Amino acid sequence: MMNQDLPFKLIANCIPVKGAKRSTICDLTRNDIKLIPNDLYNILIEHEGKSIQEIKEIYNNKYNEIINEYFDFLLKEEFIIFTDTPELFPKISLQWFEPKQITHAILDVGKNTNYDLYKAIKDLDDVGCKHLEVRFFKKVDFDGLKNIVEFIDSLESPIVSIDFTLPFHPNFEKEKILDFLSEHGRVCSLRIHGSPIKEFIPPIDKKSGYVIYSDQFIKNEKFCGVIDPSLFSINIKSFTESQHYNSCLNRKTSVDVNGDIKNCPSMTQSFGNIQEISIKKAIKNKDYKKYWSINKDQIDTCKDCEFRHICTDCRAFIDNPDDIYTKPLKCGYDPYTNQWEKWYNNPLKEKTIVIYKLEEIFV
Repeated sequence: MMNQDLPFKLIANCIPVKGAKRSTICDLTRNDIKLIPNDLYNILIEHEGKSIQEIKEIYNNKYNEIINEYFDFLLKEEFIIFTDTPELFPKISLQWFEPKQITHAILDVGKNTNYDLYKAIKDLDDVGCKHLEVRFFKKVDFDGLKNIVEFIDSLESPIVSIDFTLPFHPNFEKEKILDFLSEHGRVCSLRIHGSPIKEFIPPIDKKSGYVIYSDQFIKNEKFCGVIDPSLFSINIKSFTESQHYNSCLNRKTSVDVNGDIKNCPSMTQSFGNIQEISIKKAIKNKDYKKYWSINKDQIDTCKDCEFRHICTDCRAFIDNPDDIYTKPLKCGYDPYTNQWEKWYNNPLKEKTIVIYKLEEIFV
């Protein structure tokens, strides 16, 4: 119930983020966002701890009806409480800490790949990697997937989640897939591309992994880096990390189809080949971490976006290849108009698409 005379306090895990034309409230517990006007953002930031009556007086009672509507919305969404002891409700810390050198890794496997996949996995085990994605750009069967999972199991590895991306094959029947997921708890997802159907199969009893059938053909690493609302990550861990670090590359490593160790398979700089150097040694290179601290508050356009702290990023494909602080090329959102468009339809991106040789992903 709205109390006009008691001070209001934002729920600590509901955090406003201001954009150029509008703002969001990121609910980091319920993993949700709500769009709000920038005027409401200003009230929340400048006048938290005041009563509604005090706020109305600050604005000379010219906007009482609008202010009432704002607070009705905040109450309905359970974003605020009224209390005469607001000092007892501190903000949550936005600090972020991770003791592991590497938390996420991508291993790419193509038709001509000949590096030792199991050496790469052992190297990831040595640096404490928690999350692994293996992307196949060639046909693979269930035995191939099982061998990888069982090898990781044999290491008693710190890897807690495995995601597989692989091309469609008729032998991947749904029943077999579901059995595979139920047998191997580390496997979080199977993303099957080039499928004749589009379908999402959710986890069974919220315990096993999920399955995505996509009709898009993923031919190589150039297909990654797309910025899309379906990829937004709304939780305390990713939100706080985004305050300080790059939301894609921080604590990440990869091995591309040729065995080259990189920040991301789509990037050009290699830090050695997995056949000749360990991942532990490669990440000690003085240039390895140069992208890790580029957060969204530093990136042109992104710094004015209301979604910047829940969004992914890409430094492999950017609007201006000569400026590492430019917007991701594959983002079609404009925070100055609040409009989404297909990123590849933007005529201003045509030249850069050619530079990166991305024309093939539209074929």
